[in-house]
Amino acid sequence: MTPEQVDVVRSSFEVVADRADDAARHFYKKLFSIAPEVRPMFTSDMKAQGRMFVSMLSNVVDRLDRPEEIAPLLEGLAIRHRDYGVRSEHYGPVGAALLYAIAYVHQDEFNREIRGAWVEAFSLLANGMIESAENQVFSSTAAE
Repeated sequence: MTPEQVDVVRSSFEVVADRADDAARHFYKKLFSIAPEVRPMFTSDMKAQGRMFVSMLSNVVDRLDRPEEIAPLLEGLAIRHRDYGVRSEHYGPVGAALLYAIAYVHQDEFNREIRGAWVEAFSLLANGMIESAENQVFSSTAAE
């Protein structure tokens, strides 16, 4: 990601953080509509789940320009999500739902620049998590 894209993600995330409950509600609504097979993975209170999601997103956004800090964070997220049943094919719908939620909370202010920066950010995150989960599976299998 370019420094400019990081700045766009961070500044646009302020709107997401200000409307966290709304953003999370629309994220999960969209996710479950385009990937209903993931709904059973979410058994807890969805309001609390939404807060955890926005908090996790905040941690990642804060570290976008520090790869040495983001890699271990993504590895931990990847392992936990893999244990919940998340597979690599789930990341596409998650990315689409995230863009939908960001666009929803930004309304008319959502533009090509914000969309492009978030696509880059999510690609970085998703690819890092997928790679970490695959490496963990490979490491576990090789150790047996």
